[in-house]
Amino acid sequence: MTTRDFNRLSTYINNAYGIKMPAEKKVMLECRLQKRLTALHMSSYKEYCDFLFSDEGLEQEMLHMIDVVTTNKTDFFREPSHFEFLTQYALPELCEGWNGYKEINVWSAGCSSGEEVYTLAMVLNEFTEMVNGTSYRITGTDVSLTMLSKAAEAVYTEERIADIPMWLRKKYLLRSKDRAKQTIRINAALRGRTEFKRLNLMDEDYDVYGKFDVIFCRNVLIYFDKTTQCTVINKLAEKLKPGGYLFLGHSETVSNMQLSLVPVQPTILKKLSHQ
Repeated sequence: MTTRDFNRLSTYINNAYGIKMPAEKKVMLECRLQKRLTALHMSSYKEYCDFLFSDEGLEQEMLHMIDVVTTNKTDFFREPSHFEFLTQYALPELCEGWNGYKEINVWSAGCSSGEEVYTLAMVLNEFTEMVNGTSYRITGTDVSLTMLSKAAEAVYTEERIADIPMWLRKKYLLRSKDRAKQTIRINAALRGRTEFKRLNLMDEDYDVYGKFDVIFCRNVLIYFDKTTQCTVINKLAEKLKPGGYLFLGHSETVSNMQLSLVPVQPTILKKLSHQ
């Protein structure tokens, strides 16, 4: 890949999706895009770039390109302290003093293949079973259609579920009837409480319905520069209800940012009730 072709791609990826693509990621980008060159029977990155930035390529190839470029590292019960805080503090507080029916609305922004969404579903289902008059709804969004398809299917290999407590596995996971496959599927009750849609956090407006009590946007902002991080967090804050919580990844910091949220823990922010 020539420097010119790398610059064309890296500039577009950064501007359109917010993902930093410095020169040291050139080899990584080459390796990931090689899959697309093979699929399209192309012999050079120049040929690929010329096609990608044509009208036809922008329509047909761009989503495939971003699928292979994005990083999709995720796990069930990743950063478990967040789920402990949610259960012990955030959810009881959100339902405190509520008379009548309460639906807890949660958004997993950058949900990848769905493990975070279904972890939240297990946690919320356990909570709402204990608190009368409550239910929940979870929206998962991602920029990758491939990941969203996997999330909606809700099928995972048995090795992926190692961090799920055994009692939750027995309650919410269904083993494949074909034991040779060694896969599980999230049960229908949890799947029925979720929905998935494509959303780019670089979009001017976030096309998700309503406002949320809780937003998880973890280990996504690390791929953005500081200015973009601040912009995205403030736009997420606009989608939070007063008193709602935003959870970030353990390596993400909001120090020296002008935000409309207040930190309650290093990676947990809250929208004040009067905002």
